Amino acid sequence: MLTRKALAAAILATLAPVGAAFAQSPTIVNRAITEAEVLAAQRAWCDALVSISRTNETQGREAARELAGRVLDAAYGYQMGAVLFKPTLTVAPQTFRTTRAGALAYFVGGDPAFPRDTGFALNGWTRCEIVNSAVFIAGQVATTMGNVRITGREGRVTTVDKSWQFVKDDAGQLRIVLHHSSLPHQGN
Repeated sequence: MLTRKALAAAILATLAPVGAAFAQSPTIVNRAITEAEVLAAQRAWCDALVSISRTNETQGREAARELAGRVLDAAYGYQMGAVLFKPTLTVAPQTFRTTRAGALAYFVGGDPAFPRDTGFALNGWTRCEIVNSAVFIAGQVATTMGNVRITGREGRVTTVDKSWQFVKDDAGQLRIVLHHSSLPHQGN
């Protein structure tokens, strides 16, 4: 029969490997989103819009389409599932673009499945600015609402109401999973 002291020693001996495992650096998963990450993602979106437009003008529509596809893959969460994307200038029955193909058609047009899309990102945009009204971050989800001001080649500024929601993917990269855009209501 084991004495209490011997029993305690035996238990400690069996726990020693567990204690050693805790002494190593643990793997930490933290998907909390920071305001800096959200603002950087918005800035990257604006820069991409201007870049797609510029690429269309200097290298043609196919080069712009390739760039837009890379932008969608890097910024949006289509690889995670449906993205809740309601572009500014869409009409029923194709108002909502929950697939990558629908988003790509909106940005660069040329897809017979979306015959009304002419390519919003191909409109000669030269500047894009984000003006957030609010940024709401709740741990793993960030939601923004405000305006995007985009400038055309003639200097005309178009203001669009925009809401985005971001989450991090398994690699820790921020992804757009909701993108709602509309023109401001003009009233009566």
